[in-house]
Amino acid sequence: MAKGKTSVFFCQNCGYESAKWMGQCPGCKEWNTFVEETIDKKSISSAGKRRTSEATPLPLSKIQSSDEERTTTGMPELDRVLGGGIVKGSLVLVGGDPGIGKSTLLLQVCHNLCNGAGEGTKSSSEEGRHVLYISGEESLQQIKLRADRLGEFSDALELLCETNLEVIREVIERGKPQVVIVDSIQTMYSDEVGSAPGSVSQVREATGVFMQIAKGMGISIFIVGHVTKEGVVAGPRVLEHMVDTVLYFEGDRHESYRILRGVKNRFGSTNEIGVFEMRSEGLVEVENPSEYMLSGKPKDASGSVVACSMEGTRPVLLEIQALVCHSFFNNPRRTATGTDYNRVNLLMAVLEKRLGMQLSDCDAYVNIAGGIRMTEPAIDLGIVLAIISSKLDLTIDERTICFGEVGLSGEVRGVSMAEQRVMEAKKLGFETCVLPQVCKDSLLSTGAAVQSRVQGIQLVGVANVKEALDAIRSR
Repeated sequence: MAKGKTSVFFCQNCGYESAKWMGQCPGCKEWNTFVEETIDKKSISSAGKRRTSEATPLPLSKIQSSDEERTTTGMPELDRVLGGGIVKGSLVLVGGDPGIGKSTLLLQVCHNLCNGAGEGTKSSSEEGRHVLYISGEESLQQIKLRADRLGEFSDALELLCETNLEVIREVIERGKPQVVIVDSIQTMYSDEVGSAPGSVSQVREATGVFMQIAKGMGISIFIVGHVTKEGVVAGPRVLEHMVDTVLYFEGDRHESYRILRGVKNRFGSTNEIGVFEMRSEGLVEVENPSEYMLSGKPKDASGSVVACSMEGTRPVLLEIQALVCHSFFNNPRRTATGTDYNRVNLLMAVLEKRLGMQLSDCDAYVNIAGGIRMTEPAIDLGIVLAIISSKLDLTIDERTICFGEVGLSGEVRGVSMAEQRVMEAKKLGFETCVLPQVCKDSLLSTGAAVQSRVQGIQLVGVANVKEALDAIRSR
């Protein structure tokens, strides 16, 4: 090994550094996550020298605060997930499977910004914004071919094919763009780090450089991150801690619908979702996801029920399907698609214990239609009613909706934002809502304004799964 260089081991999950390989990481307790990398001590020592300027702390009372300057992207679904638009000087990480549409989404954002999408916002009123698109994976011609399908771009968009961080920093400082797109962070490298692009050290160094540029120059930067087979962004976990916002683009690339989910946001609520449809002309927003989720719902079929889940501040209605049939094997088969498998097994055990329903010799298949994944406890009641409906071959009225968390004692517990859930059901024409009794009492005990808003839909409060079964039998 060359003089001045040494070999160290990094945890790919949390970035923990060790002089030797270890099976389990002491930092995050994950197994087999250490990888060996070669680093240059001279580069680290030179890069670690501090400036001689004195740093002066300020009292909290003397710091001026104001609302963040935001720019609309021209895509309301994306603005919702971002918390209202692009914040000046923010660093946003966009992750997703290969071919899911990350580059297409960001290129559409470039198209809207260059053609004046930020007009009329707090941050800008000029015609279009200066955007720099940096690609480390595609050539200029490839980007041009994809851009031609999205429409006409103005000269405010500039393309750069480069992976060297020093060159990229110089270009940004010279051009001073207002928005920068980096596709992708795993292709960027610094000469000061003596390891290959995509390694833990390079990804951490590249993210640190872009964070300094964003905060120091007030430039909004989007970086694209590859994901592993487990569905998380490749590289150290510290990458997600460094950025301001983390967005995941989900969905089957063979299907037309995509879901953009915010899992971290320093400038807005987390777990917000935006729904898009992939078409030949690019991504098109789905303004009402509930209608999309309920499209194609069967009529007069057992094992099907509509439930309501909250994704951030948005209520989403979804169809929960269950198929329960007698098993001819010693170990019955259980399958859950779109929700937690262990949660389904737990709810089936509750039904066996509290309702005396024989399910131990039955195969059970639970599915959330539409290809979306929901894990909120409020869909417990929907899963329970779908299983009961299939087991008893009992058809649930198609104009009935339900939500509520089910406990181990069979009780139906209250959930948050009951009013928003009921209002979404009423807007889509549902006539009956089966909900926890505590939520019903809360809605009816509030002011006359709330009671007038929920009029027109029948509220059926249930305290346990026995009352829920009686409620659907009487419909």
